[in-house]
Amino acid sequence: MMQISFIDLIECFKTFALATKHYMMQISFVDIIEFFGTFAFAISGIRLASAKQFDLFGAFVVGLVTAIGGGTIRDLLLDVTPFWMNNSIYLIITALALLWVMIFSKYLVRMDNTFFIFDAIGLALFAVVGIQKTLDAGFPLWVATIMGTFTGAAGGVLRDVFINEIPLVFRKDIYAMACVMGGLVYWVCGKLGCESITTQIVCGVCVFLTRVLAVKFHISLPTLKGEESHLQK
Repeated sequence: MMQISFIDLIECFKTFALATKHYMMQISFVDIIEFFGTFAFAISGIRLASAKQFDLFGAFVVGLVTAIGGGTIRDLLLDVTPFWMNNSIYLIITALALLWVMIFSKYLVRMDNTFFIFDAIGLALFAVVGIQKTLDAGFPLWVATIMGTFTGAAGGVLRDVFINEIPLVFRKDIYAMACVMGGLVYWVCGKLGCESITTQIVCGVCVFLTRVLAVKFHISLPTLKGEESHLQK
């Protein structure tokens, strides 16, 4: 059996520390937002999958689709390689989210608004990521707002389809419109000359608060009345 000395362990630790430092230096603020958004959206998907009594693999798939679905559609529309194909960290984060739900399942079940909280957080963070990545690709803000909406809302649509529920975006709730509000706030911050990080934080907070306040005060968009409603009258 090969023997490893204490000096070898120190050298290995130094190599690992340097590699970690190099990787962390390459991570931008948008990447950090995307990591937290992935974790939040994955938990929202896994939480609903557990309520439907999916097995571990099924719950992981639902969580992964929720986390990467919107960003994948965005990247395909922008004609770039989907973000999760360049880095396995998103699969690892989803696995950690699954582990988190397994460990703290009792506490999460007791919290009736667990799904709503993590879904709102994921929606806000991914809307910011979608807007910023689209702007970095050289597209105008109106395109970035649409891509931010796709990034934030599309994953939830795929999640709800997978678990056989009516997608939130198709209900009365203000969901995708919260991302549009974030885009407007992003534009206002840009006109005011705010720094990039400040703009991203304000945009994310706006999306989150819009979603939370809309649910709390039962604010919704007007419904479109079709022929059936007129016939019933």
